[in-house]
Amino acid sequence: MHLSHDEEDYNLSLSKFESMLKTNKVLFFDSEEFEEIILHYLDMGKASLAKKALKLALEQHPRSTGLKLVQVEMLVYDDKLETAEKLLNELYAIEPQNEEIFIQKANIYSKRDNHEKAVELLQEALKLTDDYADVYNLIGMEYLFMDNLEFAKENFIKCLEEDVEDQAALYNVVYCFEFLDQNKEAIAFLENYIDRNPYSEIAWHQSGRLYYGLQDYENALRCFDYASMIDDEFMGAFMEKAKSLERLKRYDEAIESYNRTIELDDPTSYALLRIGKCYEKLGNKPLALKYFHKTVHEDPLLDKGWIAITDFYVRQKNYQKALFYVNKAIGIDNENRLYWKRYATINRALDFLEEAEIGYRKAVEFGDYELDTWLYWIDILQYLGEFEAAIHTLLQASEYFPEEFQLEYRLAGLYFMEDDETKGKFHLSNGLRVSFENHTILETLFPTVWERKDVQKMIHKK
Repeated sequence: MHLSHDEEDYNLSLSKFESMLKTNKVLFFDSEEFEEIILHYLDMGKASLAKKALKLALEQHPRSTGLKLVQVEMLVYDDKLETAEKLLNELYAIEPQNEEIFIQKANIYSKRDNHEKAVELLQEALKLTDDYADVYNLIGMEYLFMDNLEFAKENFIKCLEEDVEDQAALYNVVYCFEFLDQNKEAIAFLENYIDRNPYSEIAWHQSGRLYYGLQDYENALRCFDYASMIDDEFMGAFMEKAKSLERLKRYDEAIESYNRTIELDDPTSYALLRIGKCYEKLGNKPLALKYFHKTVHEDPLLDKGWIAITDFYVRQKNYQKALFYVNKAIGIDNENRLYWKRYATINRALDFLEEAEIGYRKAVEFGDYELDTWLYWIDILQYLGEFEAAIHTLLQASEYFPEEFQLEYRLAGLYFMEDDETKGKFHLSNGLRVSFENHTILETLFPTVWERKDVQKMIHKK
């Protein structure tokens, strides 16, 4: 790979400067060389080296406006806003037509959260600059800070009209469209952009993401395909392509695409997990399990990996092994209602009813208010003879599901079991009113209550 003349000069300047620091010899650099050296160190996060370079630069070029503007940038970086502003005012008195002065003043106002004033100053810079794209981009960012997504979007679009290769502006404009819930408009914008810049893998990738969000997986796949052809090392494109293929049930091709992401970088637990899921869909259980185990080996703290193995064994009805792995997942995330529900379901299948009761209780405690969760919990409490706890739980469930016959018949049965005939008859009457055809629930769950004459009388009256 051959470096351009400018790149060679730039690298020579850096080498020369670093050599000077080691030998303590003072060498001469022109002001532009110093600017590039200082900005290089700032970009690298080496602030102390940038400050050394600036000190030497100002000693050699005390009147350089460019260097003083770099000094302003460093003062702003250090939050010395008043000093920076004073220096900018001095520079403005000398060069009132220098757009960089307005840009740096805008930066100071932005730091002070006065984004309206920052935009005003950037509008002035627009009148003076030749680099419209950069200023439009800065204006767009200020509108983002103000949560004015429409104006932000307009300015990022103007930036791209000036500089079609500005990738940051491209990402930002798509972000604005998405935030404004204008996904179809975003796709139309990207189609026009791709007409101007057909080899932009970023644009194809973003289009694919938008189509995927709209569940148009065929078009999503087409876009990710183009992105991965333009850049055959674009891991994100291969990952999204794999996800689209999986949605389209093209599992062999999805595996191939996930494997490509592993070739491009270290294996990710996500890719390994998805490969396992694809093999399971293809009916290849040994390979599915192999990849699920690879997933948790790669990232032992990935609860989703342990849950994938749990679900695998549940489908095989191997509940003992499923219980071992669901406990692993709960050990990582013990406030996940879905994991506690699995724990409860597995223990119920193993007839470990006390553990199942704990699982359903925890699931509800952490936000699972599905009717079936309540019912399983209540029925286990009843089976364990915890009638008072079952009634209390039923009354809780009734707050979420008023007029639910499943709850009314259970309340009726339990109150009769507790010899509270008034409440038993009240809830039986409710159950019969809401859904008479399901009254046999009482016979199934409470056979002794079903046989009572007063209960039969109420049923036959209906």
